[in-house]
Amino acid sequence: MARIAVIGAGTGAMAAAARLAVAGEKVTVYERSASYGGSVGRHEHEGFVFDTGPGLLHLPAVQRDLFVKTGKESLEQCVSLIQVDPASRHLFADGTAVSLPNASRAGVAAALDGALGAGAGARWSDFMDRARDAWDRSRRPLLEEPLRPDHRVLGRDPYPAVRQRRLLRPARQAGTVAEIGAWELADPRLAALLDGYALAHGLDPRTAPASAALLPYMEQTFGSWYVEGGMRELARAVYERCVARRVTFVFGAEVVRVVEKDGRAAGVELADGEVAEADRVVLGVRPRPGLVPGQVWGEDDVAVRAGAAGRFTVMLSLRGGREADAVHRTVVHGADGAAEQEAVFGGRVAAHPTVTVLRPDDPATRPDAEHEAVTLTATTAPQGPVDWRDPEVRRRFADVMVERAAAAVPGLRERILHTEVRTPAETEAETGAEGGAVPPPVLAGAAGAYLHPGNLTRLPGLYLAGGWAHPGGGLAHAGMSGTLVAGLVVEGDGFRGSR
Repeated sequence: MARIAVIGAGTGAMAAAARLAVAGEKVTVYERSASYGGSVGRHEHEGFVFDTGPGLLHLPAVQRDLFVKTGKESLEQCVSLIQVDPASRHLFADGTAVSLPNASRAGVAAALDGALGAGAGARWSDFMDRARDAWDRSRRPLLEEPLRPDHRVLGRDPYPAVRQRRLLRPARQAGTVAEIGAWELADPRLAALLDGYALAHGLDPRTAPASAALLPYMEQTFGSWYVEGGMRELARAVYERCVARRVTFVFGAEVVRVVEKDGRAAGVELADGEVAEADRVVLGVRPRPGLVPGQVWGEDDVAVRAGAAGRFTVMLSLRGGREADAVHRTVVHGADGAAEQEAVFGGRVAAHPTVTVLRPDDPATRPDAEHEAVTLTATTAPQGPVDWRDPEVRRRFADVMVERAAAAVPGLRERILHTEVRTPAETEAETGAEGGAVPPPVLAGAAGAYLHPGNLTRLPGLYLAGGWAHPGGGLAHAGMSGTLVAGLVVEGDGFRGSR
């Protein structure tokens, strides 16, 4: 029985730990904070409960597979999954509103036609057909296999952009999310809808490759799901599955260095100077200087991504019950998408941010039916370019978010009992991620600029899992990384994914 040290107790790292334990490995997880879950956190205040990380689950098959492969109880036996319908409501700058049904291509097209005018649904459906082609072309090498040595093939964009002929000018094809919106969707509201998917994942629509079309495709094809009691319940279930498989957790244990001996990973050094020996090490946090040996990556390897965006979250305890026709998720789109993107990815505070409003119909999140817990999120510049520790900067931006969210929640400002703010500064302090950045998902195209470091490193015995490793951030992607790491450890470096 080998000894495996896992650094970090995020969902991707725990997924790897559970699978490795089932394979007969002796696994110990070292977590710098006092609890598990990483970015999947929870805040509680006087009977109100809020998610501080992801608010919805997409591609639940990843989590279902984890529970099937690691125990007798299925995912649905461990948590209560609720399919959100409508999946989302969108409020655009011109006053147009549309509610999109969950996992219904025909329903989405009909809703867009009804709200935006005839032809809007067809243009979106045609775009989704192209997104499906990109999914079929890239799904396995991009998401279900370890990053291949010839990863440069993923630098080619799988999205089949429409070739558009122009009078007296060369033909053009969309190469970015923004260009798809402008040239193929040809409606500023449809463009804002697509931009919103990219922005929600911390991606700049102006530079993100066209293959980001996979993000709305996955959500609209596989659905949006809420975990009753909050998304923290999913992290709890994964943690309990690890414990049931005899994974050992050591909390309050910050790893400062991966120990190398005889040219391979041989354990971890903790902040108190203790060295825990191991035969293999799984790094489930963002690699940083000093944490890993210098020879982990070579010149041809994918570098650790830098400059990702952060998240600003406002948690509101409200008096008054949730109205019967309230929607779980509403996206209030910004009035000037280009200006917002310039601010967010240029290191400034956006004047009119796109705000996502989450209003779960869940008794577990509120003291009683006469109150409501509402969470507002916006993608922002990370800590550093903007000082989110500054009380006035925090207050002003939170106030802007509340003002914009009032379009989705009747009488919002007058109903507020308590406000709690979480910024990239808190994310940095709690998770150790530089600037409080949130890892985006992996994308093909852009000459490989949106890939993440592979799960298998050049230092024998050291593996990477979680959102900062292949295939990137998000609950589903991080869970996939755990699957890939477990396969590499158990089956060896030649593992190419489950079939």
